[in-house]
Amino acid sequence: MSQASGDCSSSPPQLNLLLERDPYLKLHEGEIKRRYAEFSKLLAGINEHEGGLDHFSRSYERFGMHVDRDGSVTCLEWCPAAEALYLKGEFNNWQLAEFQRLPFGKWQLTLPAKNAMPPIAHLSQVKLVIKTKSGEFVDRLSPWATYVKPPPTKDLGIAYNQHLWNPPIKERYQFQHARPRRPASLRIYECHVGIGTAEPRVGQYTEFARNVLPRVAKLGYNAIQLMAVMEHVYYASFGYQVTSFFAASSRYGTPEELKQLIDTAHGLGIYVLLDVVHSHASKNVLDGLNEFDGSDSCFFHGGSRGVHSLWDSRLFNYSSWEVLRFLLSNLRWYMEEYRFDGFRFDGVSSMLYHSHGIGQGFSGDYNEYFGLGTDTESLVYLMLACYMTHKFYPESTTIAEDVSGMPALCCPVEQGGTGFDYRLGMAIPDKWIELLKEHPDENWDMGNLVFTLTNRRWMEKTIAYAESHDQALVGDKTIAFWLMDKEMYTNMSVTSPPNVIIDRGIQLHKMIRLLTHSLGGEAYLNFMGNEFGHPEWLDFPRIGNNDSYHYARRQWHLVDDTMLRYRMLNDFDAAMNHLEARLGWLHADPAYVSCKHQDDKVVVHDRAGVVFAFNFHTSKSFTGYKVGVDVPGCYQIVLDTDRAEFGGHNRVDPSTKFFTLDEGYCGRRHSMLVYLPSRAALVFARCD
Repeated sequence: MSQASGDCSSSPPQLNLLLERDPYLKLHEGEIKRRYAEFSKLLAGINEHEGGLDHFSRSYERFGMHVDRDGSVTCLEWCPAAEALYLKGEFNNWQLAEFQRLPFGKWQLTLPAKNAMPPIAHLSQVKLVIKTKSGEFVDRLSPWATYVKPPPTKDLGIAYNQHLWNPPIKERYQFQHARPRRPASLRIYECHVGIGTAEPRVGQYTEFARNVLPRVAKLGYNAIQLMAVMEHVYYASFGYQVTSFFAASSRYGTPEELKQLIDTAHGLGIYVLLDVVHSHASKNVLDGLNEFDGSDSCFFHGGSRGVHSLWDSRLFNYSSWEVLRFLLSNLRWYMEEYRFDGFRFDGVSSMLYHSHGIGQGFSGDYNEYFGLGTDTESLVYLMLACYMTHKFYPESTTIAEDVSGMPALCCPVEQGGTGFDYRLGMAIPDKWIELLKEHPDENWDMGNLVFTLTNRRWMEKTIAYAESHDQALVGDKTIAFWLMDKEMYTNMSVTSPPNVIIDRGIQLHKMIRLLTHSLGGEAYLNFMGNEFGHPEWLDFPRIGNNDSYHYARRQWHLVDDTMLRYRMLNDFDAAMNHLEARLGWLHADPAYVSCKHQDDKVVVHDRAGVVFAFNFHTSKSFTGYKVGVDVPGCYQIVLDTDRAEFGGHNRVDPSTKFFTLDEGYCGRRHSMLVYLPSRAALVFARCD
């Protein structure tokens, strides 16, 4: 029997592939088999008791509130600690309609149609009422609610309200475009709809589709990663304190408008990833999952195990059958209802370990990953989530935000891995910030920099990035801000007199991105606006800034102004992405680094037959610099960070042809002599 049929075999069918690739895992073969056996046992149980994984993960079709074909409304909830459950709302003048108790903590209510029409109208407000063990009656939102909104005025309170989303057929968005295939080279534009406008307000789905998506396509990104989509009452949480998991945030527009955004992206050939937060949930009670049934647990572990001490949030009980139903169905909901193409799982490191990574460093010792510190229940949930996503959507992608370096995290479940396609290279942005913050250019350690960029597990894909939203948040600085700071406000005009700070910043900004892009991984990610050196940090409206939107926006006018240098960084970013689309180095084997010269501050590597040469020296340019080349022949410059249109100094003739010498150099079979200007990078490809 195959694994897909629920095989309870204790050994992954392709384990030998994993052990051949990493023989050190042989010492932990028993633990790998044990984890896989737990996964197989769970999958078999779902197949036996729930009619299969497909049916189980489509539980959103039965749970929550649904309008049936005959116009009746049925409600199904899991509320195990409740003494009684009721529904009230505008439909019945806020009177209590009682649910019927079912086995296993479930409750059901059917409201008959009225004159063949649903008894609850589209957008009508409803609320669950739970009678707790103590006899108290408390209001709650359904965990399966698909549309929730804040009250119309603050006078009515701050808790969100559930509204039935059941628009007429003619008002429901009809998808026009098929999902794109998974890109071989994933170039991700990490973005947030709310800050997608230059105005100090919350941006909308329709605006993002109209104004931002064309920019993404023009820049050469083939994927977007949408953040903060799952509803979160606290806007300043950046979407990481989720209150309603099945409700796309209403602050940006309606569910139909989100569908239009995704369909527009697909029409542009852009793959759409959802930032998923299944690692924890908001502690909100009235409009969240916390204390849903009146108890301390329900969806979460009870007591201290159910609380994340640093995030002040609740932690899911992944051993609970109904929690698995809820979370797996949550993934299917976004794939089916909105047609997302995959997921970036937030906080995976917190899920993998009982410590949640708090106060825990990871040295790389395998005992740290395969000992008692690993949370098997969370790990098995991630295995099941990745397995399910890939089983039903073969062109989908799953990404793990993991800083720990868990071995086999990005290997298929069938091999004994967790099943993710990529992990985020989180050490890379930390290294760049460390260099910019603590070390002058002349002291940059080329060997250590290269080590950080190449230190990843063989055949486990990494997404490289120089900076993401984390580095853009208030309290930190973007790379552009570390490089140029206040000078950006006064010296970014092309008519400004020469400025050494701006010049250094522009040159290094491009080099940092190109080195990360070409050497750091098998995919690349950029946070919206950072491609053109957005001059300010990101800070959402909150009490601490008087609810200001001044920093919760993107100043697109800066890059659109031809008299400002921001456009030069933007144009370089586009040139870099379009070149990768043509040459495909991201999905090629990892680069061979032939030179990391500390005194010269030079790094040279080749990948996919393309040669990359970087000169980070502050002042020295090198004539006739010998560069190792593996494939002989004629080479030409296909990208030059020193081009004038990219804010450079035009020190290299773009028409120059370079012919290889039959002299091996730096581990390559051939070599060529090139001119390497200071603070510049050149990319060479075979002559056409």
